[in-house]
Amino acid sequence: MLDKNLANEILTIATSKGASFAEIFVEHNDKANISLVNGKVNTALSGIDFGLGLRVFYNGKTIYAYTNDLQRESLLNLANEVAKATKGDQKLTILDFDKKDYYEKGLHKAKILPTSIKKSNIVDMLKLASDTAFKYDSLVTETITSYTHSVQDVLIINTKGTFATDKRVRTRIGIDVVASNETEKQTGGVRPGALMGYEFYDTLNIEDLAREASRSAVTMLKAKPCPSGKMPVVIDNGFGGVIFHEACGHGLEAIKIARGDSVFAGKLGEKVASDKVTAIDDGTIPNKWGSINIDDEGTPAEKTVLIENGILKSYLVDNFYGEKIGQKSTGSCRRESYKYAPVPRMRNTFIANGNDKAEDIIKNTKNGIYAKYMGGGSVNPATGDFNFAVQEAYLIENGKITSPVRGATLIGKGEDVLKDIDMVSDTLSHAEGICGASSGSVPTCVGQPMIRVSKMTVGGRS
Repeated sequence: MLDKNLANEILTIATSKGASFAEIFVEHNDKANISLVNGKVNTALSGIDFGLGLRVFYNGKTIYAYTNDLQRESLLNLANEVAKATKGDQKLTILDFDKKDYYEKGLHKAKILPTSIKKSNIVDMLKLASDTAFKYDSLVTETITSYTHSVQDVLIINTKGTFATDKRVRTRIGIDVVASNETEKQTGGVRPGALMGYEFYDTLNIEDLAREASRSAVTMLKAKPCPSGKMPVVIDNGFGGVIFHEACGHGLEAIKIARGDSVFAGKLGEKVASDKVTAIDDGTIPNKWGSINIDDEGTPAEKTVLIENGILKSYLVDNFYGEKIGQKSTGSCRRESYKYAPVPRMRNTFIANGNDKAEDIIKNTKNGIYAKYMGGGSVNPATGDFNFAVQEAYLIENGKITSPVRGATLIGKGEDVLKDIDMVSDTLSHAEGICGASSGSVPTCVGQPMIRVSKMTVGGRS
């Protein structure tokens, strides 16, 4: 993708006027997106993104530029433009490059490249999902089934001697269902994905997934309005972890810590959560959607314990912001593509298994809300204030899950929720999502076992 001699020239020019560090990121990404509406093809797009990003550190700041013209003259001009943004004549010694192929020695192999699969086979799979969803119930009135894949080859070269290559193969399917009657509409959906090849679909039962999406939509269509007030809330496993991701995880990213935009700044070693809570961000889980072999600075992924038995242990750190807060990189620096400068981001972030049993959590909750599937929401990372919709919810009455309710929202502060978690089960599972931030949208997993928050504000209809 770029030879060592040209890379050396680019880095030499980029650091010729005082920059303390320079890094090249090259990307070739073969992508596809196919979607069907009611079983008929709506979009079928494919293409290749190819380009180079150049980043330098200078005087406590980053300077970033990118191009999709990889001709030698263009790249040297780019390096000159970046150098002009710095002032000085101190020359930087570029260390000898240590070339490593992290895909070959990594954990996350792809057996079948999705680029080798006929689009007609993918369309047939999406039609099967749509047909199955419609057959579930006559109240199902619309389906949107979608497929994406990405085969991303990257090369990362920097002045500290890194010369790292990696291949990231991801694929994902989405099944979204609308159920409606004369006056209401409700939705249900599932969106599994993985850092693996097309063999991922051999691990899924497409018809079961479609039926589950339909079941959720139809159940919520028949549900009564959710009551409001402060009450215990049981949040189920999997995508329930989105609350930790949004309300707490972003506040643990070093970019927020360095800028003082987080309630967790300066609290390493302090108690920030219930003793029941251990939270982890792990980029090394084999073939997980949010996993990586290396981050976008070329640092190998690791398992990072963020909170252990309620004590704050670590932040999510990259090289640039790590220097500012005096922390070593945790292999968490990520970006959507070469068009974005990387920043520390989450990978697979989850609350770890506890010792409680899911059935005991329900039995020990006299009255409250059971949030089976979470929806979208908003959060202020500086304060931790959040507001999340619940996609599928039920009443808990006398220790039993009873009537479905719709329109439920969960309102609170991340640090309060962490302290009010009083039961954690042993049913950990993960769910796939896309996280957006200043370095673009990146694949992440959220996760948790079933948990109970002893008191939480529930918005609904009184």
